[in-house]
Amino acid sequence: MSEPNLLLISGSLRKASYNRALLREAAQSFGPADVTEADITFPIYNGDDEDADGAPKSVHRFAEQIRKADALLIGSPEYNKGISGALKNALDWLSRIDMPALRHKPTVVMSAAAGRTGGETALFMTLSCLSQFQVHFVFGPAIMVADASNQFDENGRLTSETYQKLVHERMEALRETIA
Repeated sequence: MSEPNLLLISGSLRKASYNRALLREAAQSFGPADVTEADITFPIYNGDDEDADGAPKSVHRFAEQIRKADALLIGSPEYNKGISGALKNALDWLSRIDMPALRHKPTVVMSAAAGRTGGETALFMTLSCLSQFQVHFVFGPAIMVADASNQFDENGRLTSETYQKLVHERMEALRETIA
């Protein structure tokens, strides 16, 4: 039997973002899996830019990655008390071409942010935006890494046992969901 396929989707475009680090930590905690990191660097959605296929080729590749994935891990940074523009833009493009790609897809949403709430507002806004796609949320205690600049070591690993435990428990639930 092949390993499950996890698609990591970071709402932060920075290569060294804390949300990317959190997603990588979650994938490692998940255990053996084929892991792909999505690239959501798309042009800003504008209906005038839709082509015969509805979206740029990069968006179609993203939708195909979602279809092939057994589960999604989404890291939602908080920008000005809200969802990142990049993540919202990716969802807007997906809604134009292939909403069924996300339908019933097992999904875990988590957040890492510099503030003391760990991106709570963005996490809940992301859940709200995704609910329209009818994803299958794998819930548990919220994973919101506060003061993110002090929660990862130089290798991008979580240092807090509390956060490690939260991530591990949610990854166990996800593994059971897709088994």
